[in-house]
Amino acid sequence: MIEIKEVLSHKDLKKFVKFPFELYKDCPYWVPPLIKDEMETLNPKLNPAFKNADAWFYLAYKNGKVVGRIGVMVNHLDIEILGNKKIRFGWLDMIDDIEVTRALLEKAFQKGKALGLEYVEGPMGFNNMEKAGILTKGFKEMNTMITWYHYPYYFEHMKQMRFERQATWIEFKMQVPSSIFEKITKFSNLIKERYSLKVIPIQNKEHILDLADAMFKLLNSTYSSLQTYVPLQPEQKEYYKKKYMNFLNPDYITCIKDKNDKLIAFSIVMPSFSKALKKANGKLFPFGWKYILDAQRKNDTAAFYLIGIDPEYQGKGITAIIFEEMLSMFIAKGIKTVETNPELVENRAVQSLWKDYNPVQHKERSTFKRAITRGYSLSELDL
Repeated sequence: MIEIKEVLSHKDLKKFVKFPFELYKDCPYWVPPLIKDEMETLNPKLNPAFKNADAWFYLAYKNGKVVGRIGVMVNHLDIEILGNKKIRFGWLDMIDDIEVTRALLEKAFQKGKALGLEYVEGPMGFNNMEKAGILTKGFKEMNTMITWYHYPYYFEHMKQMRFERQATWIEFKMQVPSSIFEKITKFSNLIKERYSLKVIPIQNKEHILDLADAMFKLLNSTYSSLQTYVPLQPEQKEYYKKKYMNFLNPDYITCIKDKNDKLIAFSIVMPSFSKALKKANGKLFPFGWKYILDAQRKNDTAAFYLIGIDPEYQGKGITAIIFEEMLSMFIAKGIKTVETNPELVENRAVQSLWKDYNPVQHKERSTFKRAITRGYSLSELDL
């Protein structure tokens, strides 16, 4: 017998957050999140995403033991701005039992029906800055700080329940060359001279905060044409500044301004924290902070997280400047390998950035979608 219970107490929320730690305790590829961060993300009093969203969290029990979890969310901006009448699900984890998966997803269908929505999609978070997608390729690769890892059976369960792929992201791994290509340096200098651009040295974390609002503005303009992109709200921007500031290293950030001192492009790279977070096992104390600080200081792997370019300058070679700065930093710091963040498969413009560096696609992930049919449960539809 599978029993689904809503999370209604702080104690149950801790069970919800800690369930993957038990599920993946023997998996060498799973990188745990920080428990404190997860608890804050799911707390309506602390996460400003709840200003424009509603959420319900559930645990699945079998023989008195927790065997799965799911979050069910409605992002009202998604409906109002994009017209997507969907109910989201996220934080989906479960044992390899399709009946547990079906019982969890049934909660998303029930909520969607009650709210008059048209389809279910996930896994995803509250907005575009959060983790999304079930892993469909790369099961023997560690996840990064901003992605989920999944066992292969998650994908199999989605196929068995006749969910369709909606959005698909791909990720690449590249080896850093031992020296900067001459053509990049020449082209970078040409572009800087042609458009009167300058690279701004980032002095410290306070300098990052000073530039943060301009970066978020560029993010919104860079990605607004992509599917399901909802602009970040002011409260969310402040939340993400606080959430990720401790992980940012000024040396890994490139900012470019025009002759009027306007920010027209930026990139954020981080040393890879996957191994450090694995050692921390969800906790910053007593040693978690040490592992993270060690990863910032000495690392041979980096993760490329964000890039933003003013639409007026897109397609004008600005990436040559960014790449010259990044490669110089990588070589100086002994970085040998770089991973990209998830990129929508249709975002050819971003993928073309890596073409000269022999990129290898090593991961893939997708959200999955299924229509809500009135009068039927998910189980009845699968009969």
